[in-house]
Amino acid sequence: MLKITVACVGTLKEKYWQEALAEYVKRLTPFCRLQLVAIPEEKMPADPAPAEKERVLDKETARLLAVLPEHAYVIVLDVAGKQLSSPELADKLQQLTVQGCSHVVFVIGGAFGFTDALRQKAQLRLSFSKLTFTHQMMRVLLLEQIYRAFKISRGEKYHW
Repeated sequence: MLKITVACVGTLKEKYWQEALAEYVKRLTPFCRLQLVAIPEEKMPADPAPAEKERVLDKETARLLAVLPEHAYVIVLDVAGKQLSSPELADKLQQLTVQGCSHVVFVIGGAFGFTDALRQKAQLRLSFSKLTFTHQMMRVLLLEQIYRAFKISRGEKYHW
């Protein structure tokens, strides 16, 4: 069974995001071994100077890099990345499994993203849209798309 890790920054504080995330964690249980890893979010002043913003990005990126398993296939969510349709994501995950990949890690940066050091570690930079979403929202959107990918791969109905 494929192991999927979602590495992200900070915790979900809002109950509605926690509940949505819990629902998709439950739905994914039959399809994969899912692990959620949240690294601490750095405090940033309301109007940070460029040097302060860079310091925060460096610290959060270093923490994310530290939790990446050595032999996993790393997919970084990046607005400048490649856009895939849901069937294309399903094909990608299925292709990785066929190629012998046993662990896929999706990485979601914090409010200000991450540095190029993380982009360079990724085998795929994935963009969900040219729109900007909160990093809290992306956790739920990502798990929903992973769940959808498994349903598509199995030829199971997702929408009624």
